[in-house]
Amino acid sequence: MPSRSCANLLDMASGDILDIPQTPRALPRVMTVPGIIADGYGSNDGDSDSMSSSCRERKIIVANMLPLHAQRDTTAKKWLFSLDEDSLLLQLKDGFSPETEVVYVGSLKVDVEPSEQEEVAQRLLEEFKCVPAFVPHDIQAKFYHGFCKQQLWPLFHYMLPMCPDHGDRFDRQMWQAYVSANKIFADKVMEVVNPEDDYIWIQDYHLMVLPTFLRKRYHRVQLGFFLHSPFPSSEIYRTLPVRDEILKGLLNCDLIGFHTFDYARHFLSCCSRMLGLDYESKRGHIGLDYFGRTVYIKILPVGIHMGRLESVMNFSSTFVKAKEVQEQFKGKKVIVGVDDMDIFKGISLKLLAFEYLLQQDQNLQGKLVLVQIVNPARSSGKDVQEAKRETYSTAERINQIYGRSNYEPVILIDRPVPHSEKTAYYAVAECCVVNAVRDGMNLVPYKYIVCRQGSPGMDDAMGIKTDSPKTSMLVVSEFIGCSPSLSGAIRVNPWDSEAVAEALNVALQCLILRNNFVMRSTTAM
Repeated sequence: MPSRSCANLLDMASGDILDIPQTPRALPRVMTVPGIIADGYGSNDGDSDSMSSSCRERKIIVANMLPLHAQRDTTAKKWLFSLDEDSLLLQLKDGFSPETEVVYVGSLKVDVEPSEQEEVAQRLLEEFKCVPAFVPHDIQAKFYHGFCKQQLWPLFHYMLPMCPDHGDRFDRQMWQAYVSANKIFADKVMEVVNPEDDYIWIQDYHLMVLPTFLRKRYHRVQLGFFLHSPFPSSEIYRTLPVRDEILKGLLNCDLIGFHTFDYARHFLSCCSRMLGLDYESKRGHIGLDYFGRTVYIKILPVGIHMGRLESVMNFSSTFVKAKEVQEQFKGKKVIVGVDDMDIFKGISLKLLAFEYLLQQDQNLQGKLVLVQIVNPARSSGKDVQEAKRETYSTAERINQIYGRSNYEPVILIDRPVPHSEKTAYYAVAECCVVNAVRDGMNLVPYKYIVCRQGSPGMDDAMGIKTDSPKTSMLVVSEFIGCSPSLSGAIRVNPWDSEAVAEALNVALQCLILRNNFVMRSTTAM
């Protein structure tokens, strides 16, 4: 029986099961070393016709989705594109020097007809420095909704497919689609890269074998990878049938970044136990030797863009909404939560804890409100639908039991919410709770802290003295990446609803004590 290790990713990407369109450009021969891909890959002769970056430093950011909004104008029969200002990828650009040219490679959120793809690609490159990777619909479904969301996403968040009702089992066709999609992305990068000068920065778990294709083609290309999700312990990761292929794919990078040291430690443990690789500290960084190269591991926790957030805080629409929310909940304590509709965000567990709090303390009934903002789901699997049903049923039950005239204890906002509106809720809420059972970093606590501090314009709109102290509390899960950095937060185990309820109660009591202290101090002065 032939081996099913699938070590030859090129053969898989060009197999009979998935028909992959080939890049219609002649690409140059470059030095290669023995690797995962067959030597036949990258054997074309000819001069490079890649875009020259000799005049300025250039970064190529590769991600599953481009930082663009796309809409079809049916009347004019043309596409309308605009930058997605909220995209983290777009904000990365501000971390580079002004002289740096940034090119984005990724998919569009819409399907473009094959007859229009060349025109759209040329336009996006000229207007937005974006290179679209057009992944065929059948491959996209198996790649993203299949392998990424049904295999990698649960596994990286510590959920194993113990039975068909709780996660899909490994499907080799989905893995083949994942490899094929990564090759399509690689072909697009090769169209624009200058391998001697450009730096390629690959984003997240969707593209973990992409470095293999690029390294095989260009031996000296500079490759970086950043994982935005958690990386699980070796005992969890080793259950993945293609564990070695993914590890080897990542090791074709020069630099691999993680949010926290724990995630990096798990990755290093996997490399040691499954590939037999040792690591050591080199010049202040952790290094792995792989095929004669040193792969550096760095802790690079993502943060918030202060400039953009402060800009939103000073929008007139933010002032108006903050005043409106303040009036709506006048005389009540507001707790805010902002989460994606995802099984790992713990929204239903948060609601159960809130329900238990109201049950145990009748004095809070009619005076305490939980505003839960639900960001749109990024996938449409059965687990997402179950999480949504449970969230709605729990919120409805709480409102039926504890609600009364002019009072709903749970306000569930399940629609696209503008940043100005989220900022307004952050500014008004006296407590923020993040109850995820597992999350890579989660920036909600950081955003809450900044927005709660307010601004002169926000304070004026809400009738608050600029120099008056603001009281607020954070209740955060101990299983999210940002938790260790929040020394003043109350950390909780999200699975223990009673403990979370107690933490919320402690947070509310702290708010009362702080308010009383401020009032006494002000009176004494």
